[in-house]
Order: sequence, then C-alpha cells, then structure tokens
Amino acid sequence: MHPALFYLPGDRLAQPELSAARLDGHVVELGEGYIPADLVEGPEVRAAGLRSLIMPGMAASGPSAAWIHGAGDGPPSPHHARRAVARRLRPAVSARLIFHDVLLAPGDLTQIAGLPVSTPQRTMIDLILGIHRDPASATWAAALAELTPGLIAAAANEVRTLHRVPGTRAALTWIERRE
Repeated sequence: MHPALFYLPGDRLAQPELSAARLDGHVVELGEGYIPADLVEGPEVRAAGLRSLIMPGMAASGPSAAWIHGAGDGPPSPHHARRAVARRLRPAVSARLIFHDVLLAPGDLTQIAGLPVSTPQRTMIDLILGIHRDPASATWAAALAELTPGLIAAAANEVRTLHRVPGTRAALTWIERRE
C-alpha cells in the first residue's frame, strides 16, 4: 500500500478535515488514521494503520496481530505490542497500547507493510495462553483459527511442550473444546 493512501490526523490533513471527509464518505477510520473508502482493507492496510502507534523495536502481537492477519472486523482496543529487539525498550505510556516486555524470537516475526508482526502461529499461542487473564483473547483466537486451517493443531503441539507457563491449563482446555 502506498503511504499516500493513509492519512494520519495532523500530517497532511487536520483532524477536522479528516472528520469532514469521513462524514462525506470519502475516507473511513482504520487503526490510528484514515484510508480512502474504496480501498480494500487487507493485512498491509491494517498494518499501516498501526505504524504510528508501534515504535521501532516493537512488534504487533496478541489481538493486534490477529487483527492485522485478518481476524475480526474492527481493531482491538487497546492494541498490544511485544519487544522485537534484544535490548530493553522504554516505550511512551499510552492508553491505546499495552506493551509486553517479552522478547519475540526472530522466527516468530513477519514483516507486513514494514511493520513487525508476530506470525499467526505465535499469535495463536499468545492468545490462548492469555485466556486465563483476558477472556476476550478467546474471541480473537477463534477468529484467527477460522482464517488458517490447522493453526489450532500447530499451536496445540507447541503448548503441550510448555512446562510451568501461566495459562497453559486454560489454553489446553480451550484447545480440547475445538479439536
């Protein structure tokens, strides 16, 4: 997706101008900005919508990664990001972003429109391991599973190898209900 097709408030157009264009049906909200109303909303467009929120060294994860991969109709609120570099980060505090200071392995990352995003399998594992903390993770996991056949089985194989990881029991219960 060409950057000229994504509008951030205050960049080329002010928020009132973008709001007027939205009311006129010329643009629609997506993530942190706006896109032309006739643009197809795919993974590249969704990733572009988060590029301004997720700082360098971070990767979209959890519900945000599931949404970028195509799960769900609307973006999650708040968004989630994990550390994608070995060094520690000092992210700016934001009510729109939850930062998980856990390193994502390079094999668990993919680049979508220049934004690091956790792979579908890593995203599924993170979502189902988080069900015991946040029941909404189950909804995102189910939506992601509908997009990729075999994703639950692949995630189940990895979760079954984990020992002493919080959320494993709840994740295995969720998996058993779907197998």
